[in-house]
Amino acid sequence: MALLGHRNLAIRLALLALVAIRTHAETPVTDEYQVKAAFLYNFAKFVEWPREEFSSSMDPIGICVVGQNSFGRALDHAVSGKMVNDRGFVVRQIADMKQANRCQILFVSSSERKRYGAILGELRTGGVLTVGETEAFAEQGGMVNLKLENGKVQIQINLNAAEQARVRISSKLLSLAQIVGKTSPPK
Repeated sequence: MALLGHRNLAIRLALLALVAIRTHAETPVTDEYQVKAAFLYNFAKFVEWPREEFSSSMDPIGICVVGQNSFGRALDHAVSGKMVNDRGFVVRQIADMKQANRCQILFVSSSERKRYGAILGELRTGGVLTVGETEAFAEQGGMVNLKLENGKVQIQINLNAAEQARVRISSKLLSLAQIVGKTSPPK
């Protein structure tokens, strides 16, 4: 049974990862950010946050964006009406890292590249899954990087950063990612 669940997860995430991001003049950003929005939703299924990150069992999973929001409505559409572990979703645009305490997933836009150190430093032990989209995001201490490579979105995960923030990432998701910061996932 566990093998079947793992296989379904692998197929679903692999299909998302294999979606080619075409560089058509009309919609290159839309396609890329629709795929990234789907990843953010799916990450919520395979991450465990510290219990104290939610004040009640009814609290929604907060997906926040800091910096330029290139998602348009794609992120709202990706999570609209969906539930993970009996929790709905709320999407927020934040400008100040003091607002990040209401987020379980924080997408750090590439427009914030110069502030990565400060942003990640503030969240280092805060129980927030940090997701970025630039070449060295995971190496600089971000937990998940959605890296565009050969027209496809690839997943990189920094296990050290996740462990430090007390965010537990499922081995099922780890098996689909390039691991940064540790040579192998925990057993």
